[in-house]
Amino acid sequence: MVFTAPSFLFFFLPITLILNFLFQKFKIRNTILLILSLFFYIFGEGELVLLMIGSIALNFYLGKWIEKKHSKLSISVGVAINLILLIVNKYTGFIIDNLNVFFEIFDFPLISNIEIKLPVGISFYTFQSISYLIDVYRKNNKAQKSFVDLALYVSLFPQLIAGPIVRYKDVAYQLQKRILHIKKFNVGVERFIIGLAKKVIISNSLALVADYIMDADMNKLDASTAWLGIILYSLQIYFDFSGYSDMAIGLGKMLGFDFLENFNFPYASKSIREFWRRWHISLSNWFRDYLYISLGGNRNGNFKTYLNLFIVFFLTGLWHGASWNFVLWGMIHGVFIVIERLGFDKIIDRLKILRNIYTLFVVMIAWIFFRIETFSDAINYISIMFSGTTNPNHYTFNMFLSTEIIFVLIVGIILSFNGLTLFYNKFLITDNQLLNFTYKSIKTISLLFIFVYCIMNVASGSYNPFIYFRF
Repeated sequence: MVFTAPSFLFFFLPITLILNFLFQKFKIRNTILLILSLFFYIFGEGELVLLMIGSIALNFYLGKWIEKKHSKLSISVGVAINLILLIVNKYTGFIIDNLNVFFEIFDFPLISNIEIKLPVGISFYTFQSISYLIDVYRKNNKAQKSFVDLALYVSLFPQLIAGPIVRYKDVAYQLQKRILHIKKFNVGVERFIIGLAKKVIISNSLALVADYIMDADMNKLDASTAWLGIILYSLQIYFDFSGYSDMAIGLGKMLGFDFLENFNFPYASKSIREFWRRWHISLSNWFRDYLYISLGGNRNGNFKTYLNLFIVFFLTGLWHGASWNFVLWGMIHGVFIVIERLGFDKIIDRLKILRNIYTLFVVMIAWIFFRIETFSDAINYISIMFSGTTNPNHYTFNMFLSTEIIFVLIVGIILSFNGLTLFYNKFLITDNQLLNFTYKSIKTISLLFIFVYCIMNVASGSYNPFIYFRF
């Protein structure tokens, strides 16, 4: 079940909000929310919920053991068990395929591939479990004594399938002491509608054209169409993922939880280092705090620092999917972060507006490898972008630029560069009560209209892909 599914919007969400409100002052509220979260997962994944419950049970006892022993052996075993569960369920086919390539070279018997259904959200809930164990080991938190509370932390449905990666120390207190009040609920509703609009109105609209172009016969693409395809895909993936993060944060607030932000206008970045401080913030911070620092960070000289960065971005790519194209995507970012640390950052600091152009260029080229699975096809696509071909028998970007797409494209660009916030800060922050009332009234009416429009789109069964569903 996804947030834009009719079954979620018209059935699951209303029932959950009503039950959460009715039982908010009872100790049983966590149990009820846990049951609802498990149902949410079962609805789409069926028996694979048993894997998640097994993982939660293991980590419940591992946390107690780590707290008691507080040894490197205990935390190493805890982290290893979680990684084994992730590797077996997500990377078995990838490992076998690569071993068979090696075996074929040396004429060894090939291994029969094993079909394992990828459990949705396993990358997210595995990383949350690991962060819980490490926080217990580092004495940032005590081991959870309630199985229900730990299970709720891992399986809480707003962040279960697409993040953000919520760390235990950030919600440990809220599991027991959260307060649901009307102001937070209203903020949550507003945030959810904004995220829904990002996904349904912007991402889905652009996805229809982006997918058509990037899946097309490359012999029929000209340069301008290829550029249009990657621009649309760059906006699609941002509004898809940030939209889901907004909906997750909004849903959390409606249930009484506060989740940390996951995006901060990454396309406004002026370097790749800044991009990763703004894009998928929860993942960037997770790798920084639990891997990069554990490897030594930048404390052991330049060579070790660069090696640590390459390891982090290699695994960042691999975390996104069991395929070498994701690894290559991660390594492109890692290479440019190292280049910037070598002194290129001082050069781009003098380039002013070109800093953002440079960053967007690197990010979009990297997205090609993220979107197109085979290396040769990705290289072909890039070569078309820079070929300058304008053959009239090819697809041309004019064929795809309908009035609707042009409008959504312009809105998407403005919103991805924080255009509305800048406008609000410059013109709408005022002490004038009449102006404030007018602004709030227009905002409320607009949100209501947007919500109704999104519901109509969802109900009509319009194009509704979900890029991060496989992670």
